[in-house]
Amino acid sequence: MNWMDRLREAPREYTPIPFWFLNDTLDAEEMRRQLRDFCAHGVYGVVLHPRMGMDPGLGYLSEAFFAALRPALEEAAALGMRVALYDEGMYPSGSAGGLVVRDHPELASRGLALTEELQPGDRPLCRVPGGWLAERFSGGTIRGVHAGEDDGEPGAPPSADILNPEAVARFIALTHERYWQHFAPYFGSTVIAFFTDEPCILGRNTRGLMPWTKGFDALFTKAGGRLEDLAALFSGGENEGTRLYHRLILRREEEVYYAALSAWCAAHGIALMGHPEKSDDIEVERFFQIPGQDLVYRWVGPETGDVRGVDSTMGKCGADIARLTGRPRNANECFGACGRAGNPWHFPGEDAKWFIDYLAVRGVNLFVPHAFYYSLRGERSAERPPDMGPGSIWWPHYRVWSGYMTRLSCLMSETELQCGVALGCRNRDLVPELAAPLFMAQRGFQYLPESFWAECEARDGRLHCRGRSYGAALNMGGRFPEVPAEADAVPPDCLCEPPQSGLRCARLRRGADEMWLLVNADEADICCELTLPTERPLLAVDLWRNEITRLDSGAAPGGRRCDLRLPRRGSLLIAACDEAEWQRQPAAFVPARVLGGEAFSLAAEDPARFTKTYTARLTGCTGPVLVRVRAEEMAELHVNGRLADVAFWSPQELRVPAGWLHEGENELTLTITGSLANRYGQPVYYGLETED
Repeated sequence: MNWMDRLREAPREYTPIPFWFLNDTLDAEEMRRQLRDFCAHGVYGVVLHPRMGMDPGLGYLSEAFFAALRPALEEAAALGMRVALYDEGMYPSGSAGGLVVRDHPELASRGLALTEELQPGDRPLCRVPGGWLAERFSGGTIRGVHAGEDDGEPGAPPSADILNPEAVARFIALTHERYWQHFAPYFGSTVIAFFTDEPCILGRNTRGLMPWTKGFDALFTKAGGRLEDLAALFSGGENEGTRLYHRLILRREEEVYYAALSAWCAAHGIALMGHPEKSDDIEVERFFQIPGQDLVYRWVGPETGDVRGVDSTMGKCGADIARLTGRPRNANECFGACGRAGNPWHFPGEDAKWFIDYLAVRGVNLFVPHAFYYSLRGERSAERPPDMGPGSIWWPHYRVWSGYMTRLSCLMSETELQCGVALGCRNRDLVPELAAPLFMAQRGFQYLPESFWAECEARDGRLHCRGRSYGAALNMGGRFPEVPAEADAVPPDCLCEPPQSGLRCARLRRGADEMWLLVNADEADICCELTLPTERPLLAVDLWRNEITRLDSGAAPGGRRCDLRLPRRGSLLIAACDEAEWQRQPAAFVPARVLGGEAFSLAAEDPARFTKTYTARLTGCTGPVLVRVRAEEMAELHVNGRLADVAFWSPQELRVPAGWLHEGENELTLTITGSLANRYGQPVYYGLETED
């Protein structure tokens, strides 16, 4: 099987692995049924995620809890699925649902306070202008899995001090060791990872505190710090003491929490996956066997763009650490609470496609959709929607989505990124203002965190690090003056005429094969002349439709030139090939006729299902035909009663293949299904946009 055929039939190992919200009374047969349903829709893995709404009588990490999970492990093993175990109940990780602190209150999270007056329980450290620096319990909590345990509720579990080795050891004993005790035979086969979720030193719902732990003042002063300098932490100031503080806190978090979990997972034949607290926490990613991040709350999005602000570094951050450390996979927990404009269930397909493409072109190769809900009963439907699985309107056609994510994951796992720019960075400082122009000019780059700089070597005017070579080095403090510090010292991955600031490009290589993944990050179509640095013929690989066609191109200065039309929400893989392979592939789809929305008339409406059905009559054409309409949101096209195509964003382009139409009159039926915000949230329009 050649590479293109392998990509078309991407192996199951590249499946999306969604959060499976175990958020109700767990019935063995229902769990088995749902797992079989996932497989039937092209989803061959899950994260077993205890979630708010679990049976109040089922104690987290109790014997009954593990007994309730066993049928899921058994069925997943029988189906050949992959399972990641979630290490908390619910998040942030590190507290074992409050059990670390129960009976051991001294293991609760601690913080550094600047206070005018000492409070009961405070441990004073030193006097400073304005009061005291004092160590105190943070009062932080986590979100629990039972009613009354959410943020601000009396039963919210206390967070543990993840900078304290004793607390972390207790967390591992209560959580990881218990899972091992019950499910050891599945580790390394069915169970591939433990998922740790945004561990937070202070816990949630704290104010006016900086991260701290018992005995940290001694560590700080031994390293040469002056405690009084830390008052600047509370005013946003910076001095030698604050810089030392941040370095030591990071090192402590790495050594005490991440290194301990990473070592436990490695010793038990599985990976540490999940993600740290912040989008630009790049240094701790080194401890993950599957580095990861969390695309949530529309911190980036189609309406704000993909290159603005700290969170725009997400995806690239985790993928680049995986590349530097030789990790084959990196993950992203995506889509959580990404509903539009305060309407949590309004997350249309066009948004999902945008986010998937945003992540893939940056190198993410394991998608963790947030989430598939075990139950939508009662208030469960309002707990961090939307449902990205069986509870979505897309589920009947979910193989389109799962197949796309699987092929992208295969592509980004089995190729190497080709880039000419090294972009130096520090933890929580991934310089998005420097990354943005590189993205917009289609100039590939690799993040190089500060901890790797000692391994870098300047040679022959290039920077070398871990087997990679760069023609330019940016933001590295002048350490390598013989290497150009300007991005334009290296050519872009492709040339656009006219320039296209909304085009994202990843230049990839697999052996001798070169390819370019192109993504439209803008709201308008991209139309330009594209020049790629190759002399070989080109193929167009549509990973969404899973088809390969010949791409017309010609020789040009600097490579091969072709016309590029990348529609809104469009993505395309262009691959260089030899002449024989080019001839083997079919020509691109060219319709004999194009039908617009004006050809269709409203025939029926079903308010209960949020559907509108439109019909059109077509004569004198045997195809192929392209139906192009603007609609909200999912469009299914039937031709003479047979499903021809489905589309999920506007403008919907639906194909009627040659041979589907007969001479005489043909009936085309277009069914538009609207957002489930109409059921669970604020109503939004659905139907053709041309409707009066």
